[in-house]
Amino acid sequence: MGQYPDAYVQYLVHFHGDRDYFECHEVMEEFWKAHPEDPRSATYVGLIQIAVGLYHSRRGNRAGAVKMLVSALAKLQPMDVRTLGLDAEELERRIRNRLADVQAENDGYTDINLPIMDPGLLHRCQTICRDKGLVWEAPSSLENDALIHKHTLRDRADVIEERARQSRLRKEQGEAR
Repeated sequence: MGQYPDAYVQYLVHFHGDRDYFECHEVMEEFWKAHPEDPRSATYVGLIQIAVGLYHSRRGNRAGAVKMLVSALAKLQPMDVRTLGLDAEELERRIRNRLADVQAENDGYTDINLPIMDPGLLHRCQTICRDKGLVWEAPSSLENDALIHKHTLRDRADVIEERARQSRLRKEQGEAR
């Protein structure tokens, strides 16, 4: 179907390969922020929100999962979803089903897969997964705390340092006035 941003391909590999939804969020958010003029911008945000919604769902944060999945449904533009090699109608159905499960507080967590329609994109992602030693569409490892609780376990030194730098800049600009 076409060319896809590398970040999007990485997103799909994380989504279906290692089920690292936090990394899906990181990869797509970085791309989205670097390309604010991209016409698929809202859809990129929707993809980010799907990953974040699943991350919350897997951790048992139902409120966070519902909020993100509802927001994702509002952001995903069917035409843009199709240009990303996905089946827009099937994607919406899968998100709605997951949302219903979360809202019904059904026990247990199961992953969803994004409905990739472009055989070339699918082959590319599967090949990358195989080369990384990942099994395409394997279920999440629910015993892997580093995967499940990644946001609480990661090194945030760079984020803290950047916030302090921004604070100093604001203070210096305020003093210069």
